[in-house]
Amino acid sequence: MERSDEELARSAARGSVEAAQVLFARHWDEVRRIAHMVCGRASLGDEVAQEAAVEAFARIDRFRADGPFGAWLRRIVVTRGLNALRSERRLTVLDDAPGLAAGEAVAADPLLMRAVDSLPSAQRVVVVLRFGLDLSPSEIAQALDLPVGTVGSRLARALDTLREHYEVGDVERA
Repeated sequence: MERSDEELARSAARGSVEAAQVLFARHWDEVRRIAHMVCGRASLGDEVAQEAAVEAFARIDRFRADGPFGAWLRRIVVTRGLNALRSERRLTVLDDAPGLAAGEAVAADPLLMRAVDSLPSAQRVVVVLRFGLDLSPSEIAQALDLPVGTVGSRLARALDTLREHYEVGDVERA
């Protein structure tokens, strides 16, 4: 029978290299995808994913099994990604991150991508997590350690802004 993430995390915290390897293998693709989506560039996303994985496994003894391991790990990745963006003092274009299947449909429209890129980072992140990674508002709230209502209001403001930009773009294209 396959061990749960929570069981593996407890074993890894006690020093089991095998448990840590299994957890890493289970979650690496998602960690990398989230880092790419939050950061907007493959190079920065890879760096953030690696740093987040190192941080998570170095702090695995701090994981409390009162929530899913994946949500705890996502929060670390998103936080690392936001910190990297803040340190650069700029946002990057999302469609510079190749090979992100979840974002490919959105990346096809450069006008929409520019509009998403222009959002404030707090709104941009919820849009990326909701529509790029298909996380529910409650999963986003867990990942960002925010109330669900805050996620909802950021998402609503972001969508209002995107509608304004996108609708203006439609008029300009005509």
